[in-house]
Amino acid sequence: MNLIENIKICLMVALLTVSLAGTAMAQSTSAEDTGQKGVSVYDSESYGKDKSDKPKPNRIALKTNLLYDAVLVPNVGIEVNLGKRWTVGLDWLYTWFKNDSRHRYWQGYGGYLGVRKYFGKQANGQRSTVNGQRSTVNGQRSTVNGQCSPFPTGHHLGVYMTGVTYDVEWGGKGYQAAKFGFGGGIEYGYSKRIGKRLDLDFSLGVGFQDGEYKEYEPADDDSGHYVWLATKKRHWWGPTKAEVTLKWILGPARKKKGGRK
Repeated sequence: MNLIENIKICLMVALLTVSLAGTAMAQSTSAEDTGQKGVSVYDSESYGKDKSDKPKPNRIALKTNLLYDAVLVPNVGIEVNLGKRWTVGLDWLYTWFKNDSRHRYWQGYGGYLGVRKYFGKQANGQRSTVNGQRSTVNGQRSTVNGQCSPFPTGHHLGVYMTGVTYDVEWGGKGYQAAKFGFGGGIEYGYSKRIGKRLDLDFSLGVGFQDGEYKEYEPADDDSGHYVWLATKKRHWWGPTKAEVTLKWILGPARKKKGGRK
């Protein structure tokens, strides 16, 4: 390939690049002009018609169950927004307090894995702005003008699995599950937006919990040893989960400058 052919190819690439850049600038200018003319409305119908106007939802929330925190069981969880009002969550708890001389043991660790489905218009993540003013969707203040995009809230149903091990004694008979006990169930709850990036979630789950545990008590000779009493099986049906959970929604705040005329 000689020098003249190389120059021709370079010129053709340059002309194509200029043409594409000009088209992109024209489209950007047109969008800005449209956005400056007044009303920007986002609802479930406009989402289906124009994907570019749909605000992307925040995908992740960190959380902690305040009920566990209140009884000195530190815990942390994560909930991931899968879209279409579905989320998946993982919670982990861990506590390891003990006082050998007083025979006090408050130890355990385990977690929950669950899937939730949120219901109602509020859970759709709808958002609307009119002349830059906040509006309401289903009685709830929408998250607009630089606030974070919606994370699912409202009523929800879900299923979950559990796995936990523990050693609990309070000066007398103790109970130790040296191996993980597993269970599962269904849950119902309600999540409410209480701040720009904070939700408060209430939920209750019922199901089953299986596992093996040992009963023991301290020896009478102050040797520090323990006397094994029995090994038992637990087959529990009933409440297996309770939450008053504080969720912190992660993700950048987004601000819309304009929209559909």
